[in-house]
Parts: sequence; structure tokens; C-alpha cells
Amino acid sequence: MAWRRFIPSREQIEGNRWLRWLAPHLAHPRLWHFSRRGVAIGVGLGVFFGLLVPIAQIPFAAGTAVLLRANVPAAVGSTLVTNPLTFAPIYLFAHRLGATLLGAHETAVPDLGWPAANDRQSWWQALWQRLVVLGQPLLLGLAILAVAAGLATYGLIMLFWRLKTTWHWKRRRRKTGRPN
Repeated sequence: MAWRRFIPSREQIEGNRWLRWLAPHLAHPRLWHFSRRGVAIGVGLGVFFGLLVPIAQIPFAAGTAVLLRANVPAAVGSTLVTNPLTFAPIYLFAHRLGATLLGAHETAVPDLGWPAANDRQSWWQALWQRLVVLGQPLLLGLAILAVAAGLATYGLIMLFWRLKTTWHWKRRRRKTGRPN
């Protein structure tokens, strides 16, 4: 299968400096088996953490995959749903979604006035206020987007895997001449 070449190997994951702490827990064979359930949960987790967490997505996805006995390579590989090409459109969409749900259709940064550079405490307070105004819609949008995309990915993989398996069984029966 051509898509497997894009998924990291067990050795690559165990050799990653951020994932070494998981190495003792990575021995379970279910974590590496490409089953319908394991891959669906792994990809769903990867998409969830890839959208929700802007930093350290791979360790969160791998750790949760180990806990849930999901496919670790699928979880790690699918965190790349956010990458340098998709990051800006996803975050812009999430911000607009959150702003719409919060009723703040235009989330312009309020003019809080920047204090003098020597007044550090006021400067940090002004920066924090600006981040809070922009951050609430973004966090809400990312949370909704991450949950929806993770669940949708899980459901679609389960559905398509089932359809593909059914199609292969029917094709095999036609070839052998057995009735359905």
C-alpha cells in the first residue's frame, strides 16, 4: 500500500527525542497493527490534536494512542493536518467560526493604548487584553473544529474501511462463483 510509506516506522517514533518516554509502552502489537478500529481511532486522535494543540501535537497524539491502544503511526502521521500550508486557513476559519458563535462578527482588537516601554506591567496587561479578545473566538473555533473533524475522520474511516471490505468480499465471491 503506497500510503504506508508516509507513516513513520516504529523505529522512527522510538528514536524521536520527544517520544522516547513512550518507548517502554510501545511494545503492544495492537499499536502497530493496521486494523479498522486502530487506524480510525489513531487518525481521529491525530486530527483532533493536530487542530487543537498548536505545540507538541505528536507527543499528545502518540501518548493518547498508547492509552487507547490505537494505531500510533496513524495518530502521529495525521497530526500533520496542520502544517505550514494549512495552518493559516484553518486558524482563520476557526477564528471566524468562534467569532460567529460568540456573536462577535467583527473581532477588531480594541485600542487599549500601548503604555510606555518602561512601564512593563501595563505593557504586559495591554498585550494580555489583546490576546484575550482575539483568543476567545479562536479557542472556541479550534475546539469545535477539532472535535468535529476528529469524530468525522473516525466515522469516515470506519465507514470506508467497511465498504472496502464488503466490496472485496463480494468481488471474491463473484470470482469463485459462490452465491451471495
